[in-house]
Amino acid sequence: MGCLIMREQLIEKIKEAGVVGAGGAGFPTHIKVAANAQSVVVNGAECEPLLRVDQQLMDVKADKMVRGLVAVMKATGASEGIIALKSKYKSAIASLEKEIAGKPIRINILGDFYPAGDEHLTVYESTGRLVPQGGIPLKVDCVVNNVETLINIADALEGKPVTDTYLTITGQVPQPITLRLPIGTSVLEALKIAGQTNLAGMKVIEGGPMMGKIIDDLNQPITKTTKGLIVLSINHPLIRKRTLPFETIAKQAQISCIQCRFCTDLCPRYLLGHGIEPHKIMRTIKHRQGQEETLKMALACSECGVCEQYACIMGLSPRAVNSRIKQELAKLGIRPETPPADQTANPMQVHRKVPVKRLVSRLGLKSYDVSAPLSEEEYPVNQVEIKLRQHAGAPSQAIVQIGQQVQKGDLIAVTPDKALGANIHASISGVIKEITDSIIISSTEGSDK
Repeated sequence: MGCLIMREQLIEKIKEAGVVGAGGAGFPTHIKVAANAQSVVVNGAECEPLLRVDQQLMDVKADKMVRGLVAVMKATGASEGIIALKSKYKSAIASLEKEIAGKPIRINILGDFYPAGDEHLTVYESTGRLVPQGGIPLKVDCVVNNVETLINIADALEGKPVTDTYLTITGQVPQPITLRLPIGTSVLEALKIAGQTNLAGMKVIEGGPMMGKIIDDLNQPITKTTKGLIVLSINHPLIRKRTLPFETIAKQAQISCIQCRFCTDLCPRYLLGHGIEPHKIMRTIKHRQGQEETLKMALACSECGVCEQYACIMGLSPRAVNSRIKQELAKLGIRPETPPADQTANPMQVHRKVPVKRLVSRLGLKSYDVSAPLSEEEYPVNQVEIKLRQHAGAPSQAIVQIGQQVQKGDLIAVTPDKALGANIHASISGVIKEITDSIIISSTEGSDK
């Protein structure tokens, strides 16, 4: 009974603090850790080029991350914890080895390949278990957590809610940096801290260069899941490719795809035995009639971008094609097929991992592959726009009113009754100025000191 109470208390504290997955879609963490699992895997791969958040947090906050990991192991009843990270993160490995001594936790060393941080790959590399196509790690008795998520869990157990996020600002900026900012800080404000004030002729990617999205409105706020801002010229090949209209992408596929199948042979999900063959999907761009089963393959695509940024010798975009087909199938209510019962990893999987150094060179990012030192300095932010939906599930409901004074850490929005969601807290002290699908807080003199 005592263990049950402890588990329920842990989960409730995580829920109260508004902890969500900090490195992905923002799935509410209190739901994830309420499951029973044999293993808790820490996804410390940080495989997206240029991002530097997790590798530095694992070093300087190793003790707090391990405390969060131990808490999740207690909550899930897991018998082992596994920290999966790359061999090149030498400082982090040294720090973590000290913290896990005497605990049922091991370090699993990953190679420097992309996309090592894909949940399915991380689990396979760490445990040898194959997550079924379309499934989640829990299907093979694993719970996977991001590094910053575990740090937020450790804070939650001390009564500290999620009010800030760590992110790397890099690319064409004077001072690449990794820092902690209040949730709701505008992208423009964040870029100023890295010394970038002139954005004429520039585009900004939120996230990594492979899976991140180009930001159209630089006044938009950062959220609990923002891990990187990358500034590049509009003439950079990566930006030019990302901004091509889909009509152009489809026409290029119709004209230029030579069915070489490199996109399939290097597809990380295909190599894990998933029913996806991108070269066959590209073939359907010309002839869709009678190709329903082939089109449904796109539902197994993780949109990692290996096919378009590394594999295709013709410079085509199978990822973009898959993404559009997935959208169309979703509108028709077509869901993924049941995973194959005989799913097995391809024998060539171990030989077809994409080296990050080569990927960086292929992306034209070699000159930007530099350190972005972590700063714990508190940067003054006078106004934040905190989105009510910055996590998987339903938008949170505001429980404050316009004109109300709040302090940093105050609860300002809650999960709707019986819905999937997460609590939201004030990230600065100030006055509530506006409530729409976001809550805008402006600081008052001396209130956020």
